[in-house]
Amino acid sequence: MGFGDLKSTSGLAVLNNFLSDRSYIEGYVPSQADVAVFEAIPTPPSADLCHALRWYNHIKSYNNQKNSLPGVKKPLGQYGPPGVADTTTTSSAPAKTPAKDEEDDDDIDLFGSDDEEDAEAARLKEQRLAEYAAKKSKKPTLIAKSSILLDVKPWDDETDMAMLEENVRSIQMDGLVWGQSKLVPVGYGIKKLQIGCVVEDDKVGTDILEEKITAFEDFVQSMDVAAFNKI
Repeated sequence: MGFGDLKSTSGLAVLNNFLSDRSYIEGYVPSQADVAVFEAIPTPPSADLCHALRWYNHIKSYNNQKNSLPGVKKPLGQYGPPGVADTTTTSSAPAKTPAKDEEDDDDIDLFGSDDEEDAEAARLKEQRLAEYAAKKSKKPTLIAKSSILLDVKPWDDETDMAMLEENVRSIQMDGLVWGQSKLVPVGYGIKKLQIGCVVEDDKVGTDILEEKITAFEDFVQSMDVAAFNKI
């Protein structure tokens, strides 16, 4: 687990990819996890790393209150995606345990025995390769999906919430399905729209949803992710 060297372009690229469907390093609110990663980055990410730059500028706005953010700051190497080398420590990473699917695939001996290669051994090798290719071709392609609950906040209590919801639902994208919604009081007569949706991870992320929803600037003040669950 880790982002690698966040002072390098490769490390920032890992961070950018990690934040493509997340608003924060951990959870759905800024925390000490964001502070730990933010402090490891000497300069703002470049404009082409749009997810990392968006997150960096957002966490920077908490600079004067970062010590009050929730959570306990952990070593930098304990944050980030699995399978990336932690360059912040010299300790050796434990050997990776093969996933079950990998173990199942390895049950097929692609290359047969190490005994002398003769005509029969070559025939068996080709047969096993053909069986392996047939098995792999029959495996269905899984489409990764997520269930997201969004909080869409209006400017004030005079905002037409029916029109706000109509605008939100007017956003149509391949891989996006809108679900149920309700109005939730937030105080002073103001209500926010809480609306659910299901997205295909490879096609729709929270960043693009936020960009399209907040584009209705006459109605929408801001959008937050209230819940994010893989399906």
